[in-house]
Amino acid sequence: MPTFRAPRGTRDLLPDDAARFLRLAAVARDLADRYGYQPIETPIFEQAAVFERGIGEVTDVVEKELFRIAPRTDESESWALRPEPTAGIVRAYVQHGMQTWPQPVRLTTIGPMFRYDRPQAGRYRQFWQFDVEAIGDPGPAIDAEIIELGARFYAEVGVEGVEVLLNSIGDPACRPSYLAALVDYYRARADALPPTERHRLERNPLRILDSKDPQMAAINAVAPRIVDHLCAACAGHFAAVRSHLDALRIRHRIEPGLVRGLDYYSRTAFEFYVTGREGQQQALGGGGRYDGLVELLGGKPTPGIGFGLGLDRIALVLGEQAESGGAPGVGAPGVAAPDVVVVSADPNDTVGRLVVATDLRAAGLRARADVGRRKLGRQLEAAGRDGAHFAVILGDELAAGQVQLRDLEAGTQRTVAMSDLARELKRGASQHKHG
Repeated sequence: MPTFRAPRGTRDLLPDDAARFLRLAAVARDLADRYGYQPIETPIFEQAAVFERGIGEVTDVVEKELFRIAPRTDESESWALRPEPTAGIVRAYVQHGMQTWPQPVRLTTIGPMFRYDRPQAGRYRQFWQFDVEAIGDPGPAIDAEIIELGARFYAEVGVEGVEVLLNSIGDPACRPSYLAALVDYYRARADALPPTERHRLERNPLRILDSKDPQMAAINAVAPRIVDHLCAACAGHFAAVRSHLDALRIRHRIEPGLVRGLDYYSRTAFEFYVTGREGQQQALGGGGRYDGLVELLGGKPTPGIGFGLGLDRIALVLGEQAESGGAPGVGAPGVAAPDVVVVSADPNDTVGRLVVATDLRAAGLRARADVGRRKLGRQLEAAGRDGAHFAVILGDELAAGQVQLRDLEAGTQRTVAMSDLARELKRGASQHKHG
């Protein structure tokens, strides 16, 4: 028989991992709700043209990392799995006439994305993102709100030492002159550029600034900075974003190499970084303003800004920080233990256990029925291994409407009327929680 494994670059989220992700997602959803961002779900796959336009054909994501779906012979459309959520959300904004809604339209989603990337620690071919988008507001205040939301998310899940990197990439009015200066700078050093960067020089020179090639570090360190070439409108917007962040007490650092290399991106670009165990900076997520994207996908000119935060990377960093002595954060592993396990003196009475457990679940308790046909001692041992606070023991008293309630941690036991059981368990669970 063949041995089957998860595809390379993917992983199974086993119960501990899945519980960690659910807790991170719960914090994200709560925050988005508090900030007024409404949930949206778009398809996991779209027309490939949505991403080619929405991300840009001259990008690694589209050229090398897009998971394309082979169409059936009777289909002419070309499809692809989503590598990021923004393009699909903007497509939905245009398709469903959201420009007629009160602006800005604040939207959020959490879900899997797909990139045919080289697998490595914290980077998978299927990965999860927490995403927010605000479409329809050109002002600096919404930029600051979104950056502050991202910073608060990291704080609330327990990631320590997060740093906000910030830049402005100008707009169509001032970026061309900067690009000309940048191209002149790199062409004068073309012999020192690695092949990949020489290729980018002709097609997308801004991308050279965020090159990860060690050869580029010294060259990029003294390259022209876009913040020195901003027009008055872009410089004013950037200054206003920074003043809003200062008012919100969000510490940030200007990073000239932080860019978005496509024409429809404009002005604010930002990323969140944290220092890893080896002292190296790890990117946790980021975003920026995309004032030309709605028009590119068929809508009227409409400003927009958003971010995508990687939950896989956050879970990895939380684990590293816990190993280094930091707080475990809300993403720490561990499946929630049941409040109560229902057992019985009669090894064959699985029906009675299941009925009582079902009633307790309906009352809002986390209850498990031991449905194995085994002796009472074994049932109680299993309840203890599960970490349950209580065991409800069904015995002869059941005929009189009573059960035995055992506190597994305290080792005490008493008789409780069935009519009072849910109330007593809730009170006991609350005492365990706050004790």
